[in-house]
Amino acid sequence: MSVRLIVRTFSELCITVGALIVLFVVYVLFWTGVKAAEATEGQIDTLQNQWARGTVSVPAPGTSPAPGTSPTPSAPPASAAYRDGKPFAMLYIPRFGKGWEWPVLENTEVRTLQKGLGHYSGTARLGATGNFAVAGHRRTYGDPFKDFPKLRPGDAVLLTDGTTWFTYRIDKKPYRTVPSDIGVIDPVPRRSGFDGPGRYLTLTTCDPEWGSSHRLIAWAHLDATQPVSDGRPAAFHS
Repeated sequence: MSVRLIVRTFSELCITVGALIVLFVVYVLFWTGVKAAEATEGQIDTLQNQWARGTVSVPAPGTSPAPGTSPTPSAPPASAAYRDGKPFAMLYIPRFGKGWEWPVLENTEVRTLQKGLGHYSGTARLGATGNFAVAGHRRTYGDPFKDFPKLRPGDAVLLTDGTTWFTYRIDKKPYRTVPSDIGVIDPVPRRSGFDGPGRYLTLTTCDPEWGSSHRLIAWAHLDATQPVSDGRPAAFHS
């Protein structure tokens, strides 16, 4: 084989590899976002249709607290179990900008997180005593938690199940840990600063931004509840 042929073959191989890399980058940066937008819109439509028909799977736990007080812990009434891979709530974080909204689905499997945020199966139900834990992608599939490091103490995290609004408040800046640190989603999450049972929320995502060697964790406590019929909570504007 001549040197010229070897050089030409190597050049063609480099071009092919380069083209594949470009296609992969386009897939990661663009196509997963397109697919996520389609899937997310479908999950939101499913929820809205369920709520319009009055088929909500999670009744409201308790009543709204008086201004300046915390909700009184109590178990939610018996209700249908969350269904694997199916949406049951919407989550909003005003800190991330107007229009930021994502459906919450049951379980944290790969295919579930391609459609929205995932509730860690086995953690508390929405609004119940314990730790309601949610995972989401930092990047790809819509980049739901791209701005996760911007979370600050006092930020509102709002969820609704179609009958009730739940307003949680972030307690501290995001905490960085390793994937094996599963204590962060315990009923009283380790290193959260919470010293006893309560109604907690844990949000988790990958770190660094384009990697997965670590996790970022944000903890919040339930600050208030109110019926959906009363309109959106004031926390949307705080």
